[in-house]
Amino acid sequence: MKKMSLQLVNFTLFKLLVISTLALMTGCANRFDFPLAPESVPIDNYTYKIGAGDSLNIIVWRNPELSMVVPVRPDGKVAAPLVEEILAQGKTSIELARDVEKELGKYVRDPVVTVLVTAFFGPYTQQIRVVGEAARPQFLNYKTKMTLLDVMIAVGGLTDFAAGNRATILRTGDGSKQYAVRVRDLIKRGDLSANIEMMPGDILVIPQSLF
Repeated sequence: MKKMSLQLVNFTLFKLLVISTLALMTGCANRFDFPLAPESVPIDNYTYKIGAGDSLNIIVWRNPELSMVVPVRPDGKVAAPLVEEILAQGKTSIELARDVEKELGKYVRDPVVTVLVTAFFGPYTQQIRVVGEAARPQFLNYKTKMTLLDVMIAVGGLTDFAAGNRATILRTGDGSKQYAVRVRDLIKRGDLSANIEMMPGDILVIPQSLF
């Protein structure tokens, strides 16, 4: 009888230990060190800006010999006929077209220039970067109304070691504020309430699970 009582006490203590551990794990899983990211973000009149690596089709009206496709160099500049080099990175295609017109105006009367972006990389300040326990960490070009779900599909989801609900977004376009995001709930549980809109320049950090 005494032995059975001792076993019962030990079993009760074991149950309490398990319950306490589960409660602690649940608390860790649901505790956020940063405020949750807002579901939507106010982005009005987003305009793509040229970045290093982009390919540009510079068209000079009535001057086909001055028209050509050029790459944006790593220093953010481009060179074209009669234009030795001009800064393109960080400008819209319209802004660059006006700058090229000014340069060509030294040699051609009233040039009319159109710039078309044919391959997109964008400046670093507008790229979405994903680091940590994503299946394929990488940078992505921002697209209008891009969501966290779009980003996770592009990077192939989470690794087996990811702590998805401890992921954070560093929002450089909002004063470098940091927000918590529930990536695991979104990907593993299909909880669309965890889906949020991304902003240009967001950095998504997915840490490794501690257990």
